[in-house]
Amino acid sequence: MTNQSEPLLSIIIPAYNEERRLPKSLDKIAAFVQAQPEPMEVLIVENGSADRTTAVAEEYAGRYPFIRVMHSAKGKGAAVKAGMMAGRGRYLFICDSDLSMPIEEVRKFLPPALADYDVAIASREGPGAHRFGEPAYRHLMGRVFNFIVRVLAIPGFQDTQCGFKSFRREVAHNVFPSQTMPGWAFDVEALFIALRRGYRVVSVPINWYFDGDSRVNPIPDTYRMVRDVLRIRLNGWRGVYDRRPPTANH
Repeated sequence: MTNQSEPLLSIIIPAYNEERRLPKSLDKIAAFVQAQPEPMEVLIVENGSADRTTAVAEEYAGRYPFIRVMHSAKGKGAAVKAGMMAGRGRYLFICDSDLSMPIEEVRKFLPPALADYDVAIASREGPGAHRFGEPAYRHLMGRVFNFIVRVLAIPGFQDTQCGFKSFRREVAHNVFPSQTMPGWAFDVEALFIALRRGYRVVSVPINWYFDGDSRVNPIPDTYRMVRDVLRIRLNGWRGVYDRRPPTANH
């Protein structure tokens, strides 16, 4: 059973220079949360913004009691880690601020639609998944990077980079203390750690809409992510993820 002290879901939104996109997304998320039969919370994790992201987030937190604002070190990985460790929900859901996956699709990650999992990752590939408006070059880039991820770190998953993922709280609190990557490759690292520790990871096909204002810078970001995946693989060989921090409890 869930109650107000333990929401069913924590929606964790990393937010860096998002003053323009946040209002539209938060309007949709707030309406969604208010329409649900179970209690939910929203954590906006600002991470070093130079614009009015904090002011916008705090305005919404003042308006809705289920919204909280946090701050973290710079980097999407750092923001997600902070939110994951602070989330009170039974399920902790990473949600990109652009809402390229409609927020209503979150129900696909929750009981009764889905219950028997430790980690559930949104997938834009395979049966039941649909991409809308994505340029061919971006899709090709994603497939090349996914091939590299499958070869070096996480075999068997066709899409590890979609920015929507759900962790059972106990699993998140075991995995994320060991996360070391502050940037874009944090999710490959988190999945690598989860699989290494024997957790059950499932893919959930979603509808996904390309955002032309994406923060991904194709060439330098791809280079950095490949470098980071190699580092994750090396960390695995060195046993870095076998040394669990004191706060990680199974």
